[in-house]
Amino acid sequence: MKNQALHGGLGRALLASLAISGVLGGCVALVGGAMVGGTMLVVDRRSTGAQVDDQTIEVRAANAIHAAVGERARVSATSYNRVVLLTGEVPVEADRAEVEAIVAKVQNVRAVVNELAVMPNSSFSQQSSDALITSKVKAAFVDAKDLQVGSMKVVTERGVVYLMGRITE
Repeated sequence: MKNQALHGGLGRALLASLAISGVLGGCVALVGGAMVGGTMLVVDRRSTGAQVDDQTIEVRAANAIHAAVGERARVSATSYNRVVLLTGEVPVEADRAEVEAIVAKVQNVRAVVNELAVMPNSSFSQQSSDALITSKVKAAFVDAKDLQVGSMKVVTERGVVYLMGRITE
């Protein structure tokens, strides 16, 4: 009886997982990313605390940016060792300065590198091209025996690749 109840519970959990994955099919990448992210914790040269700090900074920065500029801009904040890289587009110079000032005030941020462009938001095609470039750069690191892609962050914006990380000579 216990076995049957246990299997029934597992079956329901599996069905719920499948149902959710069917509804949220695009989230498979997110779940996969979380699994890879867990692996990154092991490969990353930073302490676990530093990695958690950077993730927290990114979430807080994203919330603050969205509150300030909403949908009129497309801004990404990427943190590595508490240094935040701002990429994307804003409609006016005042927004560019405001976003930088807001992110600089996020708890634990040590510095901000502002690479925001004052221009209309990039097209889906450009964003897709950037994602492809990022994938190719990461794939190239996998083949390099002396470099660990898990110890770096790769960001591509309008064809420009930014590398954030700690490496040896």
